[in-house]
Amino acid sequence: MTTLTGPRLRLRPLTADDAPLLVAAASDGELWRSPFTVIPSADTVAAYLDKALGGLAQGHMLPFAIEAQASGQVIGSTRFWKIDHANRKLEIGGSWLGLQWQGGFANPEAKWLMLSYAFDQLRCVRVQFTTDVLNERSRAAILKLGAVEEGIIRHERIMPDGRLRDSLRFSMLDHEWPAARDRLLTRLAHFD
Repeated sequence: MTTLTGPRLRLRPLTADDAPLLVAAASDGELWRSPFTVIPSADTVAAYLDKALGGLAQGHMLPFAIEAQASGQVIGSTRFWKIDHANRKLEIGGSWLGLQWQGGFANPEAKWLMLSYAFDQLRCVRVQFTTDVLNERSRAAILKLGAVEEGIIRHERIMPDGRLRDSLRFSMLDHEWPAARDRLLTRLAHFD
């Protein structure tokens, strides 16, 4: 599996040994309490990793640990999933960052690395994103990447608390990537 390396971040393959590192990263803000997505706690990290590594073994998921290069600290996780080689498309999702890493360079750099790999290496024609209809912060971040909102998928999944989640679907197409890449690189330059 591929490691994606940027100026400040490294997205490396997630392993079973990452359990305590993921819990430590999610402890920054007790992120497992999020009503919008599944983020591992000490009680749920084994199931979280089983799902991610099972998806990797089945060939439809590439899960990553997000590391700060300067310290080697795991600060979150993300993945490619719903990988469809025949139709050259995938989804970027399951993304989360420890609280202190939110709102800075980490999310745009991670997405730049992933989108670059998806479009420039895997030759995807479509990359999609899905977020909880209630998660306005995530929606704003996805739009800021240059993705296009496509609509609401009703009762798209059942959350751990039993809530039937409506989700917003976004996409970026291969011909939209060059302009989005330029905007992302301009944003990232402000963090130098």
